Amino acid sequence: MQPLTEIRVKDLYFCLEERTVLVRNKKVDLTYREFEMLHLLIANRRRVITFEIISDYIWGYESGDDMTQAIHNIINRLRKKLRVEPDVPDYISSIRSVGYKFNM
Repeated sequence: MQPLTEIRVKDLYFCLEERTVLVRNKKVDLTYREFEMLHLLIANRRRVITFEIISDYIWGYESGDDMTQAIHNIINRLRKKLRVEPDVPDYISSIRSVGYKFNM
């Protein structure tokens, strides 16, 4: 068997195969799309991921205005869920009119 794909970034732990996300050892329950979004961003740390790439990765086709809003909504929910305590940093940055990136 292959080893698990585990990513640790500061207080965040991500395991692809177990579909597990922990922040400060607290389990974060994510929907399918939230998990896939986090996977895309964390696997491409510090790279700007455009709305088009996100849309194609999550839904299988490029984005339009409706998809861009759906992406914003997923990111907002993801940010809230990852902030398990008030002092947890915001892991995801918005790149205005372009997309998002994972900061750490």
